[in-house]
Amino acid sequence: MSRKPAKKKKKKEASSQHTLKGVLDITRSGIGYVIVDNLPNDILVRPADFNTALHGDTVRVRVLGGSAKKSGRQQGAVVDVLQRKQMEFLGKIEIGKNAAFFTADTEKPMPDFFIPETALNGAKDGDRVIVRITEWEKQKKPVGAVIQIMEAGNEGDMAMKEILMENGFPLFFPEEVIEETERIPDTISQDEINKRKDVRDVLTFTIDPVDARDFDDALSIRLLKNGMYEIGVHIADVSHFVEPDTALDKEAYDRATSVYLPDRVAPMLPERISNELCSLRPHEDKLTFSAIFQITEAGEVNQYWLGKTVIHSNHRFTYEEVQEIIEKGEGLYQGEIMLLNKLAQQFRAKRFRKGAINFSSQEVRFKLDETGKPIGIMVKESKEAHQLIEEFMLLANRIVAENVSKVKVNKKDLPFPYRVHDTPDEQKLAPFVEFAKKYGHTFDTSTPEGIAASFNQMLQDVQGKPEQHVLEQLGIRTMAKAIYTTENIGHYGLGFKHYCHFTSPIRRYPDVLVHRILQEVLTGDVEPEKKLEQKCKHCSEKERSAMEAERAANKYKQVEYMKEFLGEEFEGVISGVASFGFWVETIEHKCEGLVSMNSLLEYDDFRHVESDYSLVGLRSGRKFGMGDKVRIRVVAANLTKRQLDYEWVITKSLKEEGETKKPAGGKSKYIPAKKGKRK
Repeated sequence: MSRKPAKKKKKKEASSQHTLKGVLDITRSGIGYVIVDNLPNDILVRPADFNTALHGDTVRVRVLGGSAKKSGRQQGAVVDVLQRKQMEFLGKIEIGKNAAFFTADTEKPMPDFFIPETALNGAKDGDRVIVRITEWEKQKKPVGAVIQIMEAGNEGDMAMKEILMENGFPLFFPEEVIEETERIPDTISQDEINKRKDVRDVLTFTIDPVDARDFDDALSIRLLKNGMYEIGVHIADVSHFVEPDTALDKEAYDRATSVYLPDRVAPMLPERISNELCSLRPHEDKLTFSAIFQITEAGEVNQYWLGKTVIHSNHRFTYEEVQEIIEKGEGLYQGEIMLLNKLAQQFRAKRFRKGAINFSSQEVRFKLDETGKPIGIMVKESKEAHQLIEEFMLLANRIVAENVSKVKVNKKDLPFPYRVHDTPDEQKLAPFVEFAKKYGHTFDTSTPEGIAASFNQMLQDVQGKPEQHVLEQLGIRTMAKAIYTTENIGHYGLGFKHYCHFTSPIRRYPDVLVHRILQEVLTGDVEPEKKLEQKCKHCSEKERSAMEAERAANKYKQVEYMKEFLGEEFEGVISGVASFGFWVETIEHKCEGLVSMNSLLEYDDFRHVESDYSLVGLRSGRKFGMGDKVRIRVVAANLTKRQLDYEWVITKSLKEEGETKKPAGGKSKYIPAKKGKRK
């Protein structure tokens, strides 16, 4: 009898020491897997051991003795939820005689929430609502509060809100954050102006999208007596208003980025900061952090100054207005615009000569009606006006990173949030190089510089050819993802040894960190941040989540738009190939849908040739390859799954070809395959 408790105690002591940090991934069946960095296999966790953790939460898991019978995986139990991915949920409220409960709209199994009567906030039985978790004790149901009642019938609005929430971006700012923001004074004191370089008398303007509401960067320009041009890159001084360890700072860090959906922005900072206090609006004095350069007419940076400033923007330009000035050579501040454009193009050419890769990706923009429903799709082009701003922002980002990289603290490099981009992975690159060879492109893979030069040569040679889009897209997929880290390995894609994000602190938290550290460097009061790498990792993860949200929202709007064209035919280009079918992107709208293998069975049996990114018919020899033009019909548009289904349209010429090519015995070469047959 006495041996059992002793054995139990020993096991508990051993297992409690073996805890790991990871992210909980819950499958549709309800089983959970904790994904731990640098661990070859995920840890299996059964629902009874979730311990209030939900899908996507960062948790601490205790590894239990034994492993799952089928998979051989280690089993574990969640001992603590370190960070919730999602606190707000969309779903339905049910009000009974004694209690109210909320059921979330989610594919992942999760418990109902108990909603106290005082937290219903006007919600009635059957209402679709957004609920926030307010408390959750272990072994009990989560408790929530209704924070918004959804408008019936506006499915698009609900979908956008759900996409934000499921990717970990809250819809509302906490009251304490709003209160803290409201207490910030509107006026700039003379004392604050006296601490800064005053450049209010220098010609300054902003260039932004036509629908922009926050302007976080401005350019100033003047000719100096020495014959050089003084060009200032002025960035909203967010760090002046968002101080460390405040509720506002904590919320900005948690969000880490603004999220841009087709019909809305989920901002990192409250509107009072992003659209009022920090927005570099015309004809207003504003506090900025600046990089001011002396540049020769040949585009050489002679010297630079970094520091805090006060500016006064003379004009607000849109990209379209600046593009018109560049193309026509006339308009407001025409001389200054033309000079800035000339310098930007010189910077751009120099970057590519030094090894930057000239990838250009097409982005879609939706034309929406007053309810947010898409009524048109346009393709955004990167023109010289965009490149003008881009090149000066790249210059400022690079110079700031170079400046800080020289700083040593106790003979060690100062921790700093660099924006880095690794060289391509050999395993990803090899099949792409083989594929590009089929179009006559050769690659020098002996050095990173050789790879970059080969990419640029290919991108130049492929301009205007049918395979341009496919080679660009596949090329981008071979590239590593850019991240934030204190380990400065350089930015391969841009060809920079030192690079950071300094120019968008209204919408990116790493830029706020950069401003704070740069100010410490400039004042000589440097305090190395011990948890900076952890903060960089968090910002990189949130950036990925924002990209997933933006992708999902764009896909939803595409499906919503194409729903109006069911049964209609369009020209498209094959944009992806898999064993179960191929994806086609319509040429007109850039809307991607799947042509499933099942829908091709009547024509032929197809096999997937992975190395060739193609499907090949076993009898007909018909090939569907990346970049091929095909005609498709829209057969289904599923808004819930954000999925378009297309059907390949067998053209008249193909039908006639099938009729004429009859083998001996009189039977047609194209024998319809039996349904369900796969090879």
